[in-house]
Amino acid sequence: MKIQAVDYTTLVALVTELQRDWVPARLEQVYQYDKQTLCLALRTLEKREWLWLSWHPQAARMHLGDRPPRDPDTFTFSDQLRHLIKGSALLGIELIQPWERVVDFQFGRRPGEVPQWHLYVEIMGKHSNVILANADQQIVTTAQQISGDRSTVRPVQTGQPYEFPPALTKTAPSPTESFERWQERIALLPKSLKKQILENYRGVSPILLEGMIGAAQLTPEQTTDTLTANDWENLFQQWQRWLACLEQRQFCLTLQDNQYQMVTWQPDESCLPLQPTLNHYYQSRLNQQQFQQLHHQLSQKVSLLLGKLQQKAQLFRTRLTESTEADQYRQYGDLLMAYLHEWQPGLTKIALTDFASGDRVKIPLQPDKNAVQNAQAFYKQHQKLKRANHIVQPLLKEVETEIHYLEHIEASLGQIANYENATDLEALQEIQAELIHGGYLKTNREPTAKQAVSKPHIYSTPGGSELWIGRNNQQNDHLTFRVANDYDLWFHSQEIPGSHVLLRLEPGAVPDEAELQWAADFAAYYSRASQSDQVPIVYTKPKHVYKPKGAKPGMCIYKQETILWGQPQRAKAAIAKLTQSTDQSEKK
Repeated sequence: MKIQAVDYTTLVALVTELQRDWVPARLEQVYQYDKQTLCLALRTLEKREWLWLSWHPQAARMHLGDRPPRDPDTFTFSDQLRHLIKGSALLGIELIQPWERVVDFQFGRRPGEVPQWHLYVEIMGKHSNVILANADQQIVTTAQQISGDRSTVRPVQTGQPYEFPPALTKTAPSPTESFERWQERIALLPKSLKKQILENYRGVSPILLEGMIGAAQLTPEQTTDTLTANDWENLFQQWQRWLACLEQRQFCLTLQDNQYQMVTWQPDESCLPLQPTLNHYYQSRLNQQQFQQLHHQLSQKVSLLLGKLQQKAQLFRTRLTESTEADQYRQYGDLLMAYLHEWQPGLTKIALTDFASGDRVKIPLQPDKNAVQNAQAFYKQHQKLKRANHIVQPLLKEVETEIHYLEHIEASLGQIANYENATDLEALQEIQAELIHGGYLKTNREPTAKQAVSKPHIYSTPGGSELWIGRNNQQNDHLTFRVANDYDLWFHSQEIPGSHVLLRLEPGAVPDEAELQWAADFAAYYSRASQSDQVPIVYTKPKHVYKPKGAKPGMCIYKQETILWGQPQRAKAAIAKLTQSTDQSEKK
């Protein structure tokens, strides 16, 4: 999903609101969330919030947001900022120049004094950056060092003077520009309206123009030579409307079709709160992007591991099959020793009578060896295969256990195939952490403090109870061995990787057949056999579920179980119906 860039209009709206509500403020903390996002804790006399600054190439932005996690901050950039400006007063927030997407956060000792530090936030797509300069405009530290090799136009390095980004050569929009001159610029070439305005004027973005052109009852791809005089007047009116919003600093954030606008192009549009809406917009889209990348990475890794383990298991099974022939080699040796007188030099095979059955047994021989030497070779092969049987069996069991475990991981990944909300990413990150802890994935990051287990799926049953369903092995263990009580019932697909399912019951409550079948259908749907018509499901009391010593996450054994046949397609239909009713209620 493409992420909408913060354009000049959005930046002016953000600066206007931050100037009004957060100047002056005290910078209490500096925390770097990731390699492209910085969080500043600001406090005024009335409130405290976190300001997020990002130089992400697809989602460079600034807005108030949620408190960042308490993970260790090991980034050098934030450490330098903490040392230099933590505890300072935020004295001003200014756009450095009209029509430029660069914001100057000015810090000093106390309000009313001259700023000692300038934190420049440059929101310019893949060229975005955050730069700290002193009062003499000398760069002290920067999020990204830009050497002369990377950019001959504008290197950015510590110790050098801070220079504003090169000005664009396009025309700056002006409310005083005449209609005739404006029309002349855009109508110069018979290209699409959106393209012509983008190529001629600064400060406009594709999303802004789509709203503006649509408000004039035109289409963005409509060519300039097809516009009537009335069309030009309507479009110029919307152009002036946008410039008036910028001049008066009056904005209205609306959200439609996964895009937001800072100008109300249609009448009776309700305005959304600026900071929370932008925070949710960018966090959800970045989460979705991270989810897709992580899901692909984990799925590929698990598939690769399973493929290698399946090959290893097949090799061990072949060895075991060969080891069953050990008794045959001993029989060959016994028969040769018993019928030494029948052997003749140069034979490549010999047929001898078996002692027990009386059948003729054909024995292959090595012509360069005598009968005793051939018999000794058969005895040696017998001992080798017999030893292999004892060695390979535990190895095969170990590999099959690992395959079973990774199939559980694969089933969990299959159930979290699409991103819907932040809990989906959390569940996926728990799988990643589990694979790292198990040594299946490598990481250069330091281990973070143990986080609370993410939320499982929770569904209401027809009888009014709740069905809790684990989304990964960590959740499965948590539900089965931490959450479950003596009144609940535990469900799982029989001998098939799948989620642990808890039917939560009140003390003394006895579920009827419909309730049990409902739980069995969901357990079948959240298993590796979700595409089958019927899946065998076991259920028992949680106290009859045990975790063997040394077992991997999510692995358990059970007893005193009852078997039901779950129908996953019924659960799928029920979930679709529940999702549809939830969406409709949210729209209302």
